[in-house]
Amino acid sequence: MNKIAATLFVLFAVALPTPDVVSAVSINSELLPGPAIPNGLGVNIHFRGQPRDLDMIADAGFKLIRMDLTWAVIEQSKGVYDFEKIGYDSLTKGCIERGIRILYILDYSNSIYESGRSVRTEAGREAFADFAEAAAKRYAGKGVLWEIWNEPNIKHFWDPQPSVADYCKLVEKAVPRIRKADPNGLVVAGATSQIPFGWIEDCFKKGLLKWIDVLSVHPYRSEPPETAVKDYVSLRQLVARYAPPGKEMPIISGEWGYSNLNWDKSRLSEQEQAEYLARMFLVNLYQGVDVSIWYDWKNDGTDPNEREHQFGTVGHDLNPKAAYLAAKVLSSTLAGYSVEGRLNLGNDNDFALRLTKSGREAIAFWTKADKHIVTLPVEPTEVTLVGIYGGKVVINWKTEKLKLRALKSPQYLLIKPKAEKGR
Repeated sequence: MNKIAATLFVLFAVALPTPDVVSAVSINSELLPGPAIPNGLGVNIHFRGQPRDLDMIADAGFKLIRMDLTWAVIEQSKGVYDFEKIGYDSLTKGCIERGIRILYILDYSNSIYESGRSVRTEAGREAFADFAEAAAKRYAGKGVLWEIWNEPNIKHFWDPQPSVADYCKLVEKAVPRIRKADPNGLVVAGATSQIPFGWIEDCFKKGLLKWIDVLSVHPYRSEPPETAVKDYVSLRQLVARYAPPGKEMPIISGEWGYSNLNWDKSRLSEQEQAEYLARMFLVNLYQGVDVSIWYDWKNDGTDPNEREHQFGTVGHDLNPKAAYLAAKVLSSTLAGYSVEGRLNLGNDNDFALRLTKSGREAIAFWTKADKHIVTLPVEPTEVTLVGIYGGKVVINWKTEKLKLRALKSPQYLLIKPKAEKGR
């Protein structure tokens, strides 16, 4: 404990502006989760009904789930929609009971109307809109975010060839029907694999931003989460060029995670995955991306050489991985706090985010480089240092500066208000 205390430092109580910080903490509409932790933290799931997963998701502090609302499963006969028998009613009820909000993805194609895994005909678009309206009507008023398709920019989800024109026609057809059925629901679109600026701009040119409430992207990458900052800056600039005058256009990170078998085939340890999870959530909040949905809730299989089997916060058997504990500690330690900005540490590798909650202050900090001592001036007081897995150290000091060892794992510094000193 003495070694840990000896490495502590004090941080600025006022965030210094940096070039890549957004001008507002939250740009989301009132109907989206706000910027306070953990309101916008979520996970993708691949189940229906109410398995014990839901209790574990809630216990970790996740407040959203993202799940396919699969058209072909729900409408197996023309005009007949079955939400109950296949488990969507139960899943919806279970999430609401646990305080978990839902993002339902209206996807994929339906062989009754279309030959491929896409919607390219007017009859198919009309049928999809009927399905979307039926879903929105069934779960109206429950705060559902209605997302139109998943990753339409890649052939795996829109074959035989991704088409901006066909996707935008589908969105344009479905949106009025969704709004009619669920006036307070939010319509989400984009949902692109990574952040393909050319594809996104082509959608904007077709009018996408006129129809939707929220733009979703999936910022996957083999690089660390902090590399997304420059992409968010570019994306906001693009949105500003095409958004209708006066229309707010929130951006959410609808799907993003790191497999233990990374994109470049390198191995990520459970520790590294946990670090990336916490850093991803924090970087998104820093950039005004208030909704972050981690992919995936649990490992989809047990093959260590299959990348898709290694994304989970828990194993295929629901045994918690390091990422699960990291999410739970972040969501509980910083509950109610909002990111106000980034402290200027004088370099690009070291991150320190100032957070506030009802007059209280906290600092989340880490480094992209090897561990080292960093120093920031802050008024002497008492702080509690919380590690990525919940270990705590309480420190008092009277000097102008306090030093702390920055790690690749985020740590959370809870600053005791002056009014509470001596209690």
